[in-house]
Amino acid sequence: MRVTVIGAGVAGLTCATELLKRGAEVTVVDRACDLGPASCSWWAGGMLAPWCEGESAEDEVVRLGEAAADWWAQHAGGVTRRGTLVLAPARDSGELKRFARRTTQHEAVDAAMIGELEPDLAGRFRQGLLFSGEAHLDPRAATAALAERLAAGGAVLRFGTDARHAPQGDVTVDCRGLAARPALPELRGVRGEMLVLRCRALAISRTVRLLHPRIPVYLVPRGVGIYMLGATMIESASRSPVSARSLMELLNAAYALHPAFGEAEVMEIGVDARPAFPDNLPRAWRDGDTVHVNGLYRHGFLLAPAMARRAAALVFGEQADGENEEGRDAHRLERQTL
Repeated sequence: MRVTVIGAGVAGLTCATELLKRGAEVTVVDRACDLGPASCSWWAGGMLAPWCEGESAEDEVVRLGEAAADWWAQHAGGVTRRGTLVLAPARDSGELKRFARRTTQHEAVDAAMIGELEPDLAGRFRQGLLFSGEAHLDPRAATAALAERLAAGGAVLRFGTDARHAPQGDVTVDCRGLAARPALPELRGVRGEMLVLRCRALAISRTVRLLHPRIPVYLVPRGVGIYMLGATMIESASRSPVSARSLMELLNAAYALHPAFGEAEVMEIGVDARPAFPDNLPRAWRDGDTVHVNGLYRHGFLLAPAMARRAAALVFGEQADGENEEGRDAHRLERQTL
């Protein structure tokens, strides 16, 4: 089976990995020159946090994401399993209660426990939630590891190659994200803005989510005092530079988490536009000799492994995950209609 995968973002690389495992001859093509800032995977947070995402996402997102940390640990390494700590200022304790009601697999922690988990946050918050089963990774290191292992396993990676000039395989797997919008008019862009900060004074070891009624944020440690802070959620496909308002609100949130971030170095400011369908759920389906994988929304690294397994099953003519694709699509359509 010769398979051409279009797109070397997180969706394309995970699909290529699953296909290579099944014995396919895989070629990955991407119009970008490398695994760099042109891909929205470059700007991802890398949170493998299915139960936290259940606060706003549907049950399917939680279910599909539960095995993500194990998949990444097996295929790319670099997974940090220290859980997610969800916090809120005392005045916003109602937000924490709401978050707890809408999620599972967490335990309540008090001020003393918060200080034990993250000594640098001792005395700053009265209560929080610990999702001990969650994890995170560095997206840039993870995608580079996948690409390296694909090449070592015999896959061909062609950068700087337009999809129109891709080699013809038995099946094409289209993982172009928003670039596929001319063929998939339902797709929309959801803009996210993020910062990479260096704060040498702090040593936070796990993902921290700070709840705030206006702009909840997450902080993901990258090691050696470097943190990713994100992200806004704006209904727009624009990749124009970050706005002053968004920058101010992100930095204010970091300062609310700890005043030491007021002295942090701003290393990078990034913007991406994530592909999403109207129901914010990912889809993988086959149309003739093409398998489409798209709509990962804000859950790219969390959901890509499950969607890659589903895509590989479709390539080889199997039913994915024991589900009936037509039945699930009908359910989605019914929900959208309602």
